[in-house]
Amino acid sequence: MDIISKFTVGSEEGISDLIAIIDSSVYALHKEFVTEDEIKKYIHSEIDPRKMINDLNDLSNQLIMTYADQKPVGYSIIKSGSLHPGIPEGKRATEISFVILSEFDFPETRQSLWKKCRSAVSFTDIVWTNMLDHDPLSEFLKESGFVSAVSSKAGPFLLPSHILELEINQG
Repeated sequence: MDIISKFTVGSEEGISDLIAIIDSSVYALHKEFVTEDEIKKYIHSEIDPRKMINDLNDLSNQLIMTYADQKPVGYSIIKSGSLHPGIPEGKRATEISFVILSEFDFPETRQSLWKKCRSAVSFTDIVWTNMLDHDPLSEFLKESGFVSAVSSKAGPFLLPSHILELEINQG
């Protein structure tokens, strides 16, 4: 399997690939906790391609897509300057999302996406993400150096989560 992670612009094709992954991952991560109707309603009403294009064309946001044999299988959205209440004053913080479709959740896929993310966030002090407690990628992020900062709720259905942080530049 040929795996590549690359920066992607908020074009129609990039957004189309992103939405395909979001739809699948929202369903996979929530199907045991909420009804299929609730998930479909959320996807239909909240996933707006125009809003996503605008968000991704904001210069403080970047999209990294991961492809396996040219099929979109994961993504990370990097939001520079995004804070959560526990970030110490004066620290530069960057929020990331980290999503890989379960059927492509292999060490090579995780490493490809994380390596590209890590190179993109070298300018910041703290990288953080709000991961659902049952998300299988949480353990990978902890193995990569993230620590649990605070319990939270995440996602469209406010399920239990943790804010995970990784200090990049200490000082």
